[in-house]
Amino acid sequence: MADSEWLAAAFEEHRDHLRAVAYRLLGSASDADDAVQDTWLRLTGADTSEVENLGGWLTTVVARVSLNMLRSRRHRGEEPVGDSWPGSVELAVGAGVAAGPGGGTAAGPAGSPEDEAVLADSVGLALLVVLDTLTPAERLAFVLHDMFAMPFTEVADVLGRSTDATRQLASRARRRVRGAPRVDSPDHAADFGDFAALVALLDSDVTLTGDAFTVPSGRPALLHGADLVAKGAATASARAEHSQLALVDGAVGIVFAPAGRLQIVLALTVSPERRITAIDVIGDPDRLRRLRLAVLPG
Repeated sequence: MADSEWLAAAFEEHRDHLRAVAYRLLGSASDADDAVQDTWLRLTGADTSEVENLGGWLTTVVARVSLNMLRSRRHRGEEPVGDSWPGSVELAVGAGVAAGPGGGTAAGPAGSPEDEAVLADSVGLALLVVLDTLTPAERLAFVLHDMFAMPFTEVADVLGRSTDATRQLASRARRRVRGAPRVDSPDHAADFGDFAALVALLDSDVTLTGDAFTVPSGRPALLHGADLVAKGAATASARAEHSQLALVDGAVGIVFAPAGRLQIVLALTVSPERRITAIDVIGDPDRLRRLRLAVLPG
């Protein structure tokens, strides 16, 4: 067998493990696939003649690639975008609330929605939500050590920090994970049938934004404050029958698709304190086509 064939075969033996690590770090099947592909490219360009543990080497590489992606994602997301319920936007416009001025793949999700839903279900939606509130370093320390039993010395090497500092990161992340509410419980607000529970999760300074396609006036709208957003959520409760929990670009959100036709997507921003701080209502067909969506099993 040629060296290239041996390398390819060896990589395939570790592919599932690498994808599992990347998915828990990134929360997106398509991003995880990108990280695994990048790891393969790095492998083909590296001198591995002195590598004794190829699996460990590959895990370290995919972790570093994922960490870079997490940091890049966090940087891009620094500008608040917020997510919203259509009913909230309609209420805002009707009440005269001020309205502001007006990547991905082609149409449809980047990967298989069924595949992503299975992945999310296997990891646990509650855990995915909480992991999304951690810093990149906290997330990597927790995932690699607590979920994949990587020694802290090796995790520290990936992060470029001391072993003690890495232990502290994992400990801080562990406390957040253990203290998190179960968002995948049928009686929890994340089921979005219980709007009273949903409202209870709103941050007092929550911001709700909606693009022009979600508002009857055709103008982008903005709501600020839990009271206004809560009223909008109550107005939107009639849509619950046609709304489902979903992953929206790897984060928790809601899709409104009556008769199976996607009309509205709500992307939720959750704070480290596990409060909903922003809701972005997306109805623009071009924006909808660029989203990576995976409807989760009820």
